[in-house]
Amino acid sequence: MKDYNTLIKELAPRKFTALGKLWTGFLIAVLVAALVCYYFQLRDGLIITEMRDYALWGVYISNFVFFVAISLVGSLMTAILRLSGANWSTPLTRISEIIAVAAIIMAGLTIIIDMGRPDRILYLFTHGRLQSPIIWDVVVISTYLVISLLLLYYPLLPDFAILKKYFKGKNKLSKWYGKLALNWSGTDSQRQIYNKSIRILSIMIIPVAFGIHTVTAWLFATTYRPGWDSTNFGPYFIAGAFVAGAGAVITIMFILRKSHKLQDYITDGHFDKMGKLLVLLCLLYLYFNVNEYLVPAYKMTVEEGVHLNELFLGQYAALFYLVIVGGLIVPIIVLIFPKGRKPVPVFIMGVIVVLGAWWKRYLIVTPTLLHPFLPIQGVPESWHHYYPSTMEWIITFGTLAGALLIITILVRYVPIIPIHETAEERGITESETTKKP
Repeated sequence: MKDYNTLIKELAPRKFTALGKLWTGFLIAVLVAALVCYYFQLRDGLIITEMRDYALWGVYISNFVFFVAISLVGSLMTAILRLSGANWSTPLTRISEIIAVAAIIMAGLTIIIDMGRPDRILYLFTHGRLQSPIIWDVVVISTYLVISLLLLYYPLLPDFAILKKYFKGKNKLSKWYGKLALNWSGTDSQRQIYNKSIRILSIMIIPVAFGIHTVTAWLFATTYRPGWDSTNFGPYFIAGAFVAGAGAVITIMFILRKSHKLQDYITDGHFDKMGKLLVLLCLLYLYFNVNEYLVPAYKMTVEEGVHLNELFLGQYAALFYLVIVGGLIVPIIVLIFPKGRKPVPVFIMGVIVVLGAWWKRYLIVTPTLLHPFLPIQGVPESWHHYYPSTMEWIITFGTLAGALLIITILVRYVPIIPIHETAEERGITESETTKKP
């Protein structure tokens, strides 16, 4: 069994390798390119995009819905599994919390990017109308961000105290870790408050997380547009968010396991359990997809018929079948077999699920907008179609790079695996030599 010092050494944050620095530089370069394009958007307006009177929402809102979906992983891994007593998820909770924080920050920024007049963002708070689902979204996103930050930060208090000792005399970060630890010393009273606070936050984040995805679904479902006019949209969005979030955790945990040599902490067993969990979530989401498309297809009103024909047989058919078959059915088939739940195949399925989740959001947003109940008369033919401009794609890639950069920076300075919780679960106590100043 590992001793306390070895545990800290293996789990303490490490400096970037050459590959890590190259990765960070690449993300910064993409972000800078996106900022340049966004400057042109601020200067010239949304005309730099291909959004017009028909496609008034486009790739930006698709990206926003994707980020909101990914952020649900925080409540899945750190709240639902924690409260259910699934201790096997401990090595994955910090990863999940980091992904959730990065995703919800970029979700909020993506909404601002989509605004034609971002300088008027304060009007949402000063002149908002409670009748508007947009205001509901602003409230739940802000609340979810605060709780997610607390759920990331609070469990770090013992780890920051540990890192303060570990880096003392070796690293300037020791002072910062000491300040962030908020005088944590591990007394019984501190532990009681600590455990109670984490439990309260874990309970609080579940209804808020469900609320943010339900309200995001209502942004679409409260309209009469074919493809959106559905009472199924709330649970449909939540089920899809669980799938996307689980895929994101699998992807990141595999990369961090390789880069930080965490095979003793993120084991093959974790990939096996996450593979099983992903199968369950994909089956649930597939059920909601059947409901979402089968019921309108059975009734086949004129408006719904046009929309469904575009998805099943029209210009979006190839992407639609790729998302449903490749992003849901193939992962189910692969992961139901034990060999498919080994780290590499689970990682590949995780990447496929995340890519499928992004394009699924694109399919939810775009085709519906191009088939309104009341077609606009006298508009150019090009407005009947939507293909994102180069600048739109660069800005969108910039938001994705921004989320990955937040994850990369947090991984650099906070322990990926909770040190304090891992030591307690493994029955490893601090040695006398570690206690000495």
